[in-house]
Amino acid sequence: MQLLEDWLQHLQHVRGYSEHTILAYQNDGAHFLHFLQQHHGEVATLRILRELSTSDGRSWLAARHREGYSKSATSRALSSIRHFYRWLEREHGIENSAIFYLRSPKLNKPLPKALQPDQALAMVGAIGSLHEEAWLAARDEALLMLVYGCGLRISEALGLTVAGFSAQSGSLRILGKGNKQRDVPLLPIVSQKITDYVRLCPWHADSDSARPLFYGLRGAPLDGRQFRKNLQNIRRALSLPETATPHAFRHSFATHLLAEGADLRDIQELLGHSSISTTQRYTHVDTARLMQAYADAMPEL
Repeated sequence: MQLLEDWLQHLQHVRGYSEHTILAYQNDGAHFLHFLQQHHGEVATLRILRELSTSDGRSWLAARHREGYSKSATSRALSSIRHFYRWLEREHGIENSAIFYLRSPKLNKPLPKALQPDQALAMVGAIGSLHEEAWLAARDEALLMLVYGCGLRISEALGLTVAGFSAQSGSLRILGKGNKQRDVPLLPIVSQKITDYVRLCPWHADSDSARPLFYGLRGAPLDGRQFRKNLQNIRRALSLPETATPHAFRHSFATHLLAEGADLRDIQELLGHSSISTTQRYTHVDTARLMQAYADAMPEL
């Protein structure tokens, strides 16, 4: 269809989209127009595009499902066709709101990837071996223990200041998503790791409480990308899965607490989740681990 070709030319020459992106739009558009041709028994005309109903749109989505397209691929295709219709309205005056009322397929969120306790502790104990300087080794051990022992997001941990940490208080005041504050208990082993790091760090020579808690090699606030790189290096050295990311330690914190009988509402508060439904994902993780343990113990069944 010439309209499809004109749209793709617009994306390439006016919008400057990459070849890969244009190919994806082309495939989505071609599939949509082919469906309309089969659905109406004629080539998709301007009239058919203008008169598209929500029922037609749902039939198209259902056809993609029958043909085995993934939910993510169909969600992207719907976004492509909405883009196409915006261009049709702008360039050809074709207005149709039906395509915008269609709901994207609900994507299945992957379950959190939790580490075994021995894996988590092995990484905490080994990550310092990447550095020759004692304060850098202490820094990475303290930071990883903080993320695992307090269930923090890496951004929350790196956002801590000297004032935010007090070994005597027994807790941390965290500024999380949406500027929501929460108090997180500070385990003695975590507090000791941070204290050891602060004592060794050359950038903590003065007592300015507004200074960041974690520093990079040259005295700038520690970049999360550098820490992730260090974590990647140590997990590969220990032959652990690539899913052992900083966020996996936060997941592990929640999963291990749940396995030990902690209340789901308490875990929600510790993680700073606004909705209990987000925290409830960890019940599925624990059930999955239980079923796997059962399968391993009963291989003949």
